[in-house]
Amino acid sequence: MGQLPYLCDLEAAGIPTMLVDYADQDLMVKSNALKFGVPGLRFVSASRTLPGPEDAARLIQPVMDGLTRPLTDKEKESGTYRPNNQRIIFEGTMEDAEAFFAQTQIVKHPMMNCPIALYTDGLPVVLPTEERVEKMLKGTSHKPDEILTLQKDGRQGKKGSEVVFLPKLRIASVERIAANAVMAGCKPEHLPVVLAIAESGVGVGTTVFFSQWACVSGPIVKELGMNAGVGTIGPGSPVNSPIGRTYQLMAINIGGAVPGINRMNSVGSPFNVGGVCFAEYAEGLPPGWKGLNEEYGYRKDESVVLAGQATGGIFGAQFSPGGYRSLQRSGHGGMARRADVKGTPGPHNWLDYLIPSLWSGREGGFVFVMVPEMAKHLYDLGFKTKDDVYNYLYEKSKVPLSEYRNRSWPDESTNGWLGIEGTSGKHWKELPDDYMVPMMSTPSQNCIVVTGSEEEVCLQIGGGRYIPSPHELDRWGATAYSIDAWR
Repeated sequence: MGQLPYLCDLEAAGIPTMLVDYADQDLMVKSNALKFGVPGLRFVSASRTLPGPEDAARLIQPVMDGLTRPLTDKEKESGTYRPNNQRIIFEGTMEDAEAFFAQTQIVKHPMMNCPIALYTDGLPVVLPTEERVEKMLKGTSHKPDEILTLQKDGRQGKKGSEVVFLPKLRIASVERIAANAVMAGCKPEHLPVVLAIAESGVGVGTTVFFSQWACVSGPIVKELGMNAGVGTIGPGSPVNSPIGRTYQLMAINIGGAVPGINRMNSVGSPFNVGGVCFAEYAEGLPPGWKGLNEEYGYRKDESVVLAGQATGGIFGAQFSPGGYRSLQRSGHGGMARRADVKGTPGPHNWLDYLIPSLWSGREGGFVFVMVPEMAKHLYDLGFKTKDDVYNYLYEKSKVPLSEYRNRSWPDESTNGWLGIEGTSGKHWKELPDDYMVPMMSTPSQNCIVVTGSEEEVCLQIGGGRYIPSPHELDRWGATAYSIDAWR
């Protein structure tokens, strides 16, 4: 599906193409072909179950037919979809408006055929009346009709470029963002955070376990009263929760994301139900450890939001009651036995307890969401900066090439093993079986967020930090956006 824009360019240049997809992705193909200006793009569906040679033999004739048969007048039509930008979408009583926003659509997907909310995330919303949106707009100095643009050079383009909302490549005004903030239950003082999240384009990923999340860093955490302690990623905060929810509402109402059509997360993610926004606990950072704002090139007194896309799993290490404390206090318990430090008081490196499972099923960086006490123990062990931790993880992630060959993603990321290995500069096929391959592009693909309470927990979010790279997994990581630019 990533080649579809290229195919559409070829079609526009008069070069025949045929896309091969899977039957359960037909609606996504049609949606994306419309988005890229070739709504009549020809395609054929491969099988998910037939052996490769048998399926290829089955597809040869329809592919050749699609490449040689003259286009019909309908297939020659071009143009891209433009959403209805009328400002008022409903007038009537509050009860009628509630029913209007509760509308659903039936998605005729082979494995769905069920109602999907048209304007919401499936949960009740606050009605975005004229008066409520006008009040929300008081939270920013930006004009209601201002089109959202990048406030800094970044992954989406240069400063001043229009923000493009995925998956339908739409643009939006500040007022439209404010309307979604109202629907999510935000207050005017939350709007700068929401606008900063919107600057990310609120992508929703493709066909795997994509999860969206946001983390706020800087003085605004205290200004808004965000929860950066017990349950920071859980329910209950009237600040964290509605801000997090805006991501999903903007993805639906501005980006045009619809499950089964252009949001193809196979089973979905609990992070995306209602949305997730949490806050960094700056006071819990060990000396010398930068907050997220400084780590991403901003000042310590600036407020930013880290908009993240988890490309892998979300899993936590919650140690048995007393297990972690026994390790650190006196060197007792199963963790101490595994680390071979039985009877030796801490601090001990708890990362070594996690590392065997981190890259067992995926490659790439992680966002490590750890409580202050666990960060302090790493500092006491000699990790005086976050970079020290990142470099350690990078070295510990390495596996022999003989093992690396048996993984799923490298078949693609190595260009079928015909490309150049990044750390050695040699062709993959020139390397010996015992050559040690790191599981990430660079140490800085990892990211640490210090937050939460006193019970020892570390949450690992697959995806890590955004890294400019040709490898798809590197391009979906977390990126920071200025909140102060939207005040």
